[in-house]
Amino acid sequence: MKLLALTVAALALITTPVLADNHAEVGKPAPEFTAKDTNGKDVKLSDLKGKIVVLEWTNPECPYVVKHYETKNMQALQEELTKGGDVAWITISSSAKGKQGHMTPEQANAYIAAQGSKETARILDEDGTIGKLYAAKTTPHMFVVNKDGVLAYAGAIDDNDSFKHDTVKGAKNFVRTAVEELKAGKAVTTASTKPYGCSVKY
Repeated sequence: MKLLALTVAALALITTPVLADNHAEVGKPAPEFTAKDTNGKDVKLSDLKGKIVVLEWTNPECPYVVKHYETKNMQALQEELTKGGDVAWITISSSAKGKQGHMTPEQANAYIAAQGSKETARILDEDGTIGKLYAAKTTPHMFVVNKDGVLAYAGAIDDNDSFKHDTVKGAKNFVRTAVEELKAGKAVTTASTKPYGCSVKY
């Protein structure tokens, strides 16, 4: 019994670092994922190397997400950053079946059309695999991956954590700044911030 316990402890020491390395960490390669988007097309992160990639965690029923979409702040940012084709914007919903924000692909596409969203693709991560890989905590929770596939930014969309619509104006947008700095060949000045919003509904 004692030998078994020591063996289990030894295996834990061996495997724990490997598991930790598979999770998102600023300054390290962004965890790979492959998933179908709402149109049934494969989205593979490594296929986007050479582009800056923005990952946006969303839940259409979350007041903080509503704030950014009803004011058109999110759509304007999507359009601004993806213009020119050197940035891909992947929106991800990790809401599980039966939880707030869960949608079918058809419902999600109808929502995208109604909102005028300018994302490159939307993934419905209903089993939470990608969300947990990135330790996505809130909606929105934003990540920016550089052209080499390294995670360059993780955190809030901006510096105003209110759900009130009028707080969008004047807020410092961390995602815009990160993408602009990467496009200019610079390191991201503010590489990590505390995300705000509703909890991801795993």
